[in-house]
Amino acid sequence: MASVTIADLKKTYGNVEVLHGINLDIEDGKFVVLLGPSGCGKSTLLRMIAGLESITSGDVKIAERRVNGVHPKDRNIAMVFQNYALYAHMKVRDNMAFSMNLKKMDKAKIDERVAWAAGILSLEPYLDRYPKELSGGQRQRVAMGRAIVRDPDVFLFDEPLSNLDAKLRVQMRTEIKELHQRLKTTTVYVTHDQIEAMTMADTVVIMRDGVIEQSGSPLDVYDNPRNLFVAQFIGSPGMNILEGIVKTAGGETALDIGGARVAVRDGLALQDGQAILLGVRPEHLSLSDTESDLKMVLSVAEPTGPETHLYGRIGGKEACVISRERRDWVPGETLHVTVDKQTSHIFDQQSETCLTSAP
Repeated sequence: MASVTIADLKKTYGNVEVLHGINLDIEDGKFVVLLGPSGCGKSTLLRMIAGLESITSGDVKIAERRVNGVHPKDRNIAMVFQNYALYAHMKVRDNMAFSMNLKKMDKAKIDERVAWAAGILSLEPYLDRYPKELSGGQRQRVAMGRAIVRDPDVFLFDEPLSNLDAKLRVQMRTEIKELHQRLKTTTVYVTHDQIEAMTMADTVVIMRDGVIEQSGSPLDVYDNPRNLFVAQFIGSPGMNILEGIVKTAGGETALDIGGARVAVRDGLALQDGQAILLGVRPEHLSLSDTESDLKMVLSVAEPTGPETHLYGRIGGKEACVISRERRDWVPGETLHVTVDKQTSHIFDQQSETCLTSAP
C-alpha cells in the first residue's frame, strides 16, 4: 500500500492546457473517486498517475517516490479499464496470470495467487473458460483479478462499470467496495456517475474544466457544496435552484422567491436587494397547508415505492419535491411548499459561491 501525492500537475496538448495545476494528497489505503462531467480531465489525471500520459509540469509521487519518468510497469500500480482489456485467446486463469508470467515468477507462486484472487472474486468455476464465455460482470471480475494478483501499491479504475447494465452496476460497485475493505489497497477510481461516487468513496474529488472544484467525504460535499456547480452535480434528483432577492425589514432578513417569503438561518452576511439563488434538495422541501408558502404547479408525479417524486414549477423554475404521502396526484394542481432553512443553501448569483456552506 502507498500514498499518492500530486503537486501542481499540469497537462498541455499543443497550446491547450487541460489540467491546470492539480494538487491532491491521497492517503495510504483510502478509496478516492475522481468525479466530473465528460472532458473535465479526470481520466487524463488517472492516466498520468499510471504513467500512460506524459507530465507537462508538476510531480506525481507514489509511496513518496517521484515517478514522473518511471515506466508504468515499474510503478507497482494495477489498472482496471472500462473495456476489460482481456486477451480473448487466453483462458481466465491465463489472463489473471499474465503479468506474473511476464516477470517469470515461480509457477507454484503464480497458481497460488490466481487461486487466492479467484476465491475472493468467486471466479473458481470460470478459470478454464475463455472471456467470450463469460457475462459482462464476470469479465470485469477477471479484470479485477488480474489486477489484484500483482499485489500493487495502488489500484486505478477508469470507469469500470459504464459498460454494464443498471442492475449489474449496483452489484459490481458493492463487490469493488467489499474488495477494497478486504485488501485496504489505495484506490483511485474515475467515474461520471455521482451515485457511484457517493456510495463507494472515502473521498470524492469533483473536477470541472481541468481543476478541482471541491474534495471531501461524500456526505460533506453533499451537505456543504462550495459553489453552484458542486451543488447541482451531486445529488439525484438534483438540487432545486430558485431565483430570489434578499429582503431586510425591521431587522429581519428573508428571501423573496416568486413573491413568497422564505426564512433564512441566522448569522448570514446578506445585503438587502442582493440577487441570490436558493438551493434546496428535494428531500428538504415539504408540502404544507400554508397559503403564504412557495407555490408549485404540479406537472408529473413519479411514484418509486417508498416515496413519490413530484415535479413542477416554483417561481418559473423547474423543481422537485420528494413526498412519502400516498394519494392521487393531479397534474396542474397547485401545491404549497415550505423550505427547511437549516439545510437550504444560498448562492450569490454573480459568483455562484455558496454563502451558507461551512468554510
